[in-house]
Amino acid sequence: MPALAQASIPQYLENTYWWAYLHPRAVHIFERQWLVNLILWGNFAKLRDAALHELGDSINGRVLQVACVYGDFTEHLVRRLGKQGSIDVIDVAPIQIKNLHTKLSDMRRVNAQLQDSTALQFADGTHDATVVFFLLHEQPADVRRKTIAEALRVTKPGGKLVFVDYHKPKSYSPWRYLMVPVLTTLEPFAMDVWNNEIESWLPEGAPVAKLEKQTYFAGLYQKVVITKKA
Repeated sequence: MPALAQASIPQYLENTYWWAYLHPRAVHIFERQWLVNLILWGNFAKLRDAALHELGDSINGRVLQVACVYGDFTEHLVRRLGKQGSIDVIDVAPIQIKNLHTKLSDMRRVNAQLQDSTALQFADGTHDATVVFFLLHEQPADVRRKTIAEALRVTKPGGKLVFVDYHKPKSYSPWRYLMVPVLTTLEPFAMDVWNNEIESWLPEGAPVAKLEKQTYFAGLYQKVVITKKA
């Protein structure tokens, strides 16, 4: 693998998530399937498959995955590639790109690049689908808004944007109360995603043909699928 250029790490990431994504031992600690599944209370596979279901059983277009993901999300995405399919994965942290190369045994149709989600280095409408899996809750509101705008920009007319993230649980769910101290301590931007709809961060006049939302685990998680106007 060629040497990676120095990336400009956003300040919020340095300050808030250095321990999870940037520290040299972060990958060693968190790149464990059982651990990422535990963090999501046993729901990782269900949420992963819900996101990938939106892309179809055989992917023959160009898919963008915004940010690397601990666990086997990308491996399962690669398994769905048809003969004409390809994947771009971007992340702002060199250690995460290196980890992706380590995880994937076949990178022939996976293009991993150091990029910032708020300023993607792709032309308009270059991807048939874009997936953002548990990233939005880790970003401040202004960054989140730019990430969504960029994801929409690089997705082709008629293409899909798939977001999976946290969501405010139903009133009867114990997670509505138990998760608050966890999120406010470790995920200081996550309560934004609890208290606002993902569509509220779309740019004004966004070319949205359809928006569908589904919740899981008594509402603690959500999948939002946006189809861009053709």
